[in-house]
Amino acid sequence: MTTGRRSRTAELDAVVVGAGPNGLAAALRMAAAGRSVRVYERAETWGGGTRTAALTEPGFVHDVCSTAHPMVAISPFFAEFDLAAHGVRLLHPQIPFAHPLSDGRAVLAHRDLRRTAASLGPDGPAYEQLLGPLVADAPRLLSTLLGTFRRPPTSGLPAVLHFARYGLRSAESLAGRFETEQARALLAGCSAHGMMRLDRPITGGLGMVLALLSHAVGWPVVAGGSQALSDAMVAALRATGGEVVTGHEIGSLDELPAARATLLDIAPDSFLRLAGSDRLPGGYRKSLRRFRYGPGVCKVDWALSGPMPWINPDVGTAGTIHLGGTFGNIAASEADVAAGRHPEEPFVLAVQPTVADPSRAPVGKHVLWAYCHVPAGSTVDMSSVIENQIEAAAPGFRELVVGRHVMTAAQMADYDPNYVGGDISAGETSLLQMLARPAPRWSTYRTPVEGVYLCSSATPPGPAVHGMCGDHAARLALRQRFGIRRPPSLRTLPTP
Repeated sequence: MTTGRRSRTAELDAVVVGAGPNGLAAALRMAAAGRSVRVYERAETWGGGTRTAALTEPGFVHDVCSTAHPMVAISPFFAEFDLAAHGVRLLHPQIPFAHPLSDGRAVLAHRDLRRTAASLGPDGPAYEQLLGPLVADAPRLLSTLLGTFRRPPTSGLPAVLHFARYGLRSAESLAGRFETEQARALLAGCSAHGMMRLDRPITGGLGMVLALLSHAVGWPVVAGGSQALSDAMVAALRATGGEVVTGHEIGSLDELPAARATLLDIAPDSFLRLAGSDRLPGGYRKSLRRFRYGPGVCKVDWALSGPMPWINPDVGTAGTIHLGGTFGNIAASEADVAAGRHPEEPFVLAVQPTVADPSRAPVGKHVLWAYCHVPAGSTVDMSSVIENQIEAAAPGFRELVVGRHVMTAAQMADYDPNYVGGDISAGETSLLQMLARPAPRWSTYRTPVEGVYLCSSATPPGPAVHGMCGDHAARLALRQRFGIRRPPSLRTLPTP
């Protein structure tokens, strides 16, 4: 099936819809191969999940969505792009993440694996045995996990097999390896990033990956805000002659200029709307309609007059904080959300970027954000229950608040259509959907519409800021549409 666009003379080599990290990654790969590129973005600013804005008070800088970027630190795409050469600095908090407990103790994930294991008492050996082989071969393992899932690994096979042995299990099953509340809580906090019940398969693997990253590369933040990353990508694209058009919403594929390749950094349901009912075969259309989205998030940003008063002072050195108590507490919270209920004591993921990057707030002041999971499409403002969870671990926190900004799940979906129902993962991260995002076909990036490719987080390898969905799609488009099997390195792109 074709769109009919090939009968027109191509105005451009490539058109990209969506200026999030994946859309910009696709555009840069095209540009590095000497292709002419234009990117369209519905919002007034580019960046998608890496936008930064003044959400509260003057002088306070907030990341609208993503802040901690372990995947940026290990992504093959960003390694090739060479962040430092493009003026992007990654700043590391002293502790990647912490998990306060109700008695004042806190589980601390140090960069050093052995130091973390030693802090877990009798569970130290089990923790080190679980993650040690992965940390030792992290770059090759993560290269496999950030691949297309269509080819067997060519290197690092022992680490891959070790991960497969444990990573396909549920977090609940994997937690059975541990005796202590601390180790089980650490796993629960990491696994809950997956936004699924903790008895679901691969939730243990999701937790293992995040814990692994804390030891292998840390959980850094981008100096000045996540927007600096997308700004650098746009600057490099424009330096090649590429264009980025903001404030321009595309309602149909027919609205796009003729191009030899079209790459869409959009959710599957958005593609259904853009393509219309006459372009997609029934089976593919049915698969996209069956694509499952996960729960939403309610996110709160705060401007603070001073540092956080954590009961355990070590938590004040962590970039990311997991709040929610024991493994059982967090599992119950995630089960509530999966059942369509708003938990009274939710799992809360908080980030305090100013512990590593004080430039985001006036001298002596700080910013903090946190979210909890809620049923998809929720319009409920969960700020009070989120603040209750924070206040329990940091009494006096509310007294520091000088500004507050809330986005419900429904508002998150309005902010970015890729966050369907407020799902910031752009699709459930179940085992089946990680392998067949967004439809069960060998080439998940190529669509039935000639020359049109999907490159959002709804394609492999899935969510997080790594750019690999866009890069994989662009490489495929370069092979199929231009006969370029080995595009030039991103290091050939102009730098400031």
